[in-house]
Amino acid sequence: MGKHWDAVRVSPPVAERGLNLLGDDTGAVIQDQRGTLYWLIAVGSAASWHLRGTRVLCELADEATYLGVPPVDWCEGPRIHWRVPLGPDRYLTDTRALWEALAAADHAELGPRVDGRQLCVRCQLPTDEPVIVGQEHGGSLGGGIIYACPRHAPEYQRPHPVVLLDALRRGRREART
Repeated sequence: MGKHWDAVRVSPPVAERGLNLLGDDTGAVIQDQRGTLYWLIAVGSAASWHLRGTRVLCELADEATYLGVPPVDWCEGPRIHWRVPLGPDRYLTDTRALWEALAAADHAELGPRVDGRQLCVRCQLPTDEPVIVGQEHGGSLGGGIIYACPRHAPEYQRPHPVVLLDALRRGRREART
């Protein structure tokens, strides 16, 4: 990667929502066996992106990244295939349109963005992309916010938006004290 195009790897369900939001404005898209989608974009056009469950695959000075590209006639799964087929009028996706669609999909699927590293309640590993999945109730001691990594967040039912706002406010107050 990095010679003719870079790629943006996005995990489901953010990828699905992003693809729907882009509609006909998408370029070619590759899908792997796990449902992860890969958009082809102009080289160097998304180096500073930071969205949950999204990685920009590009050539770096000290590492190489490879993406399996299916033959043009592989347009159905379950193996790696072209979800949106490559064609003369459909190649690279406009980076700005892709970022806008993925940012909206990220917020819709994963909720408000949380700053800072947190532990995932499921795998107990630290994540720089925490997703609020609940709130503990601790009686007179107060409660805490429960986080998950983007991979495990879909396993938890989305809390009501009022609960999310309350948890965010409480977290900010606790961080100040």
